[in-house]
Amino acid sequence: MPTAPPQPAQGSRIDGRIDAVVHLGFAVLMVASAVRYVMRHSPADNLWTVALAAAVCALYAMTAVLAHRWPGRGRRLWMPWMVALVAAWAALVIVAPSFAWCSFAIFFLARTVFRGWAGYVAGGATAAATAVGLFRMSDWTDVAMLLGPLAAGALLTLIYDKIERDQERLAASEREAGIAAERERVSREIHDTVTQGLASSLLLLEAAQRSWPAEAAHDDVRRAADLLRRNLADTRSLVHELSAPGLESGPLPEALEHAARQYVDSIRVQVTGDARPLPSEVRHALLRVTQSAVANIKLHARADHASVTLGYLPDAVTLDVFDDGRGFDPGAVPPPSETGGYGLRAMQQRVEQLGGELSVESTPGEGTIIAAQLPLPAAGTETALKEAP
Repeated sequence: MPTAPPQPAQGSRIDGRIDAVVHLGFAVLMVASAVRYVMRHSPADNLWTVALAAAVCALYAMTAVLAHRWPGRGRRLWMPWMVALVAAWAALVIVAPSFAWCSFAIFFLARTVFRGWAGYVAGGATAAATAVGLFRMSDWTDVAMLLGPLAAGALLTLIYDKIERDQERLAASEREAGIAAERERVSREIHDTVTQGLASSLLLLEAAQRSWPAEAAHDDVRRAADLLRRNLADTRSLVHELSAPGLESGPLPEALEHAARQYVDSIRVQVTGDARPLPSEVRHALLRVTQSAVANIKLHARADHASVTLGYLPDAVTLDVFDDGRGFDPGAVPPPSETGGYGLRAMQQRVEQLGGELSVESTPGEGTIIAAQLPLPAAGTETALKEAP
């Protein structure tokens, strides 16, 4: 079954924007701090301090680039650069407290690089070096200069830890939602192929048992064997995530008729409107809805006649499955259970996931119509589709 190409996660895009802001802030603050330092100190003091600041900038740029290009397992490639950056930064901020404002960027980069205890050590070293530098600038008299950076570092650590925990919980919930959606999809595939086919095969074999050894019994056995072979092929296709027979190529009406005749061999597919290429996911949904609806006719309707109508509209495609059987009350359908009841729900979920609508019109004794309508791409985009009409 075709899947959409992977898209960048929203959280990843937001993290990228935050990183860009942090890096830009570091550059601006480094320039401002360097200008401030040069204006307040003699040229003799400037030389080595500016050289150390340039080294810090180079280490920061190298670490940021490596962290962006090789995240995750590539962390071992750029962790030594981060260690060197923290050490150089600690020396710079102690010697020249004018650069203390850049501590925030160093802190966030350190927490991005390191995990666990290493992250706490790197963040703590950054806060401690800043505290010592500011305390030194106050001639070792202003305790607030010492305690302020330490308190700010502790607060940032708590906030960062909470953000990480929230992201982990969000990622876990997204994984659970993805697993649930995949389970639901597989259950629909199994219901619309294997379960329906096995139920129809059982009916044929029971009919053969009742009429054995008449010729009609032999025909029923052969039809049951053919249906079981097709079910085996569908099962293998599902296991290997392959497409259903007739889905990827060939005219859609023929594929629908082939699927419907697995259960009602006299059924016909009528087409209205001008045929047009359809997205593969729409074809897949139409095929499965046809299989499930016609299987229900075979199993429950006791109908004399049944038909499938495929309609092409300018902005949608419709599918109507009609039978003149005994009908039922749609409002009294029992919820799904171990004995069945998944068919209508599976059809509705398939259609609604593609932005369509499914309706069931039925009255006891007056037959049933299952109608599905699925939206199609705007005119002009279908030429890019490769599927046959």
